[in-house]
Formats: sequence, C-alpha cells, structure tokens
Amino acid sequence: MAKVHFEQVSKRFGSGPQAVQALEPISLAIEEGAFTCLLGPSGCGKSTLLNILAGFEHPTSGQVLMDGLRVRGPDSRRGVVFQQGALFTWMNVLDNVAFGPLATGKSAAEAARIAAQYIEMVGLSGFAKRFPYELSGGMQQRVGIARALANSPEILLMDEPFAALDAQTRELLQEEIKRIWHETHKTILWITHSIDEALFLATEVVVMSARPGRIKAKFQPRFAQSNDPAVVASAEFVRMKAEIFGLLREEALTAQRQETER
Repeated sequence: MAKVHFEQVSKRFGSGPQAVQALEPISLAIEEGAFTCLLGPSGCGKSTLLNILAGFEHPTSGQVLMDGLRVRGPDSRRGVVFQQGALFTWMNVLDNVAFGPLATGKSAAEAARIAAQYIEMVGLSGFAKRFPYELSGGMQQRVGIARALANSPEILLMDEPFAALDAQTRELLQEEIKRIWHETHKTILWITHSIDEALFLATEVVVMSARPGRIKAKFQPRFAQSNDPAVVASAEFVRMKAEIFGLLREEALTAQRQETER
C-alpha cells in the first residue's frame, strides 16, 4: 500500500456562478520514502493539493489516505515547511526548533537535545542562540526545516520553500535537502515552479495542468540518487527538462488566457 493515496480528490471554492473549480478529480499514489515534486502553472492547485494532505483543507469530493487511514485534519505525522520560515521572532533558533517536542510532552532537556540534533543536521550549530532577524533568508529556511524534522514527521510537505532565495543559496540548499532526505528517508511532497529543482531532487515529478488542476504527465528521473551537482548538465537531464518545459509552457499559456478572460 502507498504511504499516501489521493483518491479522486477534487476541490471547489465558493458556490454558485462565482465558484472556482481548483482541482478536477485527481488520483495519485506516493510511495514511502519517495520524493515527489508537483510542477504546474500558478493557480493550478498545487498548494491546494498539499493543503488537503496537510489537513488544512478538505476535499470537495474524494479522499486522501495516509497509511490507509483517511486524512481528516492536521497531524504531527505530517510536517509542513512554507515559503517563509514562519519562525517565532521572539524565540532563538534553539527554542524555535525545540517548540514542537516541548508541545508534545518532551522534557526541556530532551527537547533541547532533539533541537540540537536537527540544528546540526541543517548546518546551523553555531547559530543556536541567534534570533530569526539575525539570520539570512536561507538560514531561516534551514531553521524551518529543522523545526519540521524535530517533530519526527513521517512526511514532509514543502510549499516552494526556496522560492524567495537567490539562485546560489537556492542551489546550495537543494543539495542540503537532498542530503537530509538521504539521511532520514522521509517521504517528501515538494511544490516548485522550477523544472531544474524538481529534476534534481525528485524520484517522481508530477506535471499539473492549468486550472482546474489535473495530472497531465508523470516523470521518474534518476538524478535524486546522485550527489553530483553537475548532473544538471547531463544529456538526460537536459532532454527531460526540455520535454517538461514544453508541457508546462502549454499550460502556462492556458493559465494566462484564463486570467485575461476573468
């Protein structure tokens, strides 16, 4: 059985003539330990699909199963990392990361030990006593990842976590998240607009159509197992990127027409 199974999941916002059909019925299985990336034009329902799995939204029809059980709301087994770190500004790095373990009943000493472990994993051991405003955007995102991992989730849900970062920082953090995935074997659902990012990280890339979102194509790149950043220059990477680019361009043009017709 798949770790996650979307069974004919659709989502409609609003009612009457102003209603918006965000997702057509979608079925998708995510295996345990997989790194799945969702690609698609803006407004195609990528974040909606992630939010339904997170338990923040309820599907209009269909259901999402995790380990065979229906998702009915937020759950600590599913950790979420947003575009911004969403850190507590009044807490230092250690306290931010320790917050989850403390909230689930761990002692202060145990929570601090867990926090230190994951702060080290994301390469911020020297910044445990710093506050978010003292950190760069990339460092804040590392703290957000450490905080999600400290809750020991079975699945990480990541909604364009590197979108606001400069290109060089983004590439370095892509290598970091790949290393963390190799070490932890977590199941990851990742949203991105970057074809390169999806191909570099994912064991499966799911391309979505313009609204209402549906699955247009799936790819299973082999680059996620490579630790060589130069893999992005390989002939197979370039070929697959060109194929996905063609699919996405078609959907982006459709999404653009939808916006102008509103």
